[in-house]
Amino acid sequence: MSDETTDWLGQPGDAERPDPVRAARGHAKPALPRRFYTEAGFSEDADGFRLTLDGRPANTPARNPLRLPSRDLAAKVAAEWAAQETSIDPARMPLTRLANTAIDGVAPRHAAVVEDLCAYAGTDLVAYRAGDPERLVRAQAEAWDPILVWAREELGARVILSEGVMHVAQPPDTIRALSEAVAAETDPFALTGLHTLTTLSGSLLIALAVLRGRLTPAEAWAAAHVDETYQAEVWGRDAEAEARLAARRAEFEAAAAFVGAGR
Repeated sequence: MSDETTDWLGQPGDAERPDPVRAARGHAKPALPRRFYTEAGFSEDADGFRLTLDGRPANTPARNPLRLPSRDLAAKVAAEWAAQETSIDPARMPLTRLANTAIDGVAPRHAAVVEDLCAYAGTDLVAYRAGDPERLVRAQAEAWDPILVWAREELGARVILSEGVMHVAQPPDTIRALSEAVAAETDPFALTGLHTLTTLSGSLLIALAVLRGRLTPAEAWAAAHVDETYQAEVWGRDAEAEARLAARRAEFEAAAAFVGAGR
């Protein structure tokens, strides 16, 4: 059997796989696949950097080559595989999951992904402001106003603000400018990162600011969570909520690594 016939984990096609149907009937979570390799790495070719497991080239779930556009990203994906212990847990592999999405889902559906992202242009988080208390109003302005200035100067997008949750229609020129900024991204890895940053933050503007280097991932995360930070400072922090937020932040930071991967 050749290396190219391996499944998305790099295993031979006849390797034992978990049976999710059997697990569901037994009221248990599907078993995680066992770690079957000793070493994770990557190899370079004319098209990028291919993940390898014990020297065998690995594939995506759709059996496409799991190839990364930069050495840095390839090293990080390989490190995720190296960090797996007795089993392979996709929940602990955000970069690998995003790579699979970019290759299998975004690359063949570029237009649909762009259209989905453009819908956020009319409902951006930073356009909806609190009327009170003053402390929150000030925090939102400090975090979001510089992003609006950047969007106007860099993208030609003038965003209309609303107080509370009342919908405000953005000018057609603004929607057009933001849509053009999204459509300009032809690299599936950058587009995957942009989509994930947008959905996790609720803000296309924040995501575009990361993509174009206006915000660092840490600055973007803070800007996207002004309200949560305020609530935590007023009412205290909840352990479960903090754990969920930490998991989302890991996804956010993984997506930020993707937006610049092909640049």
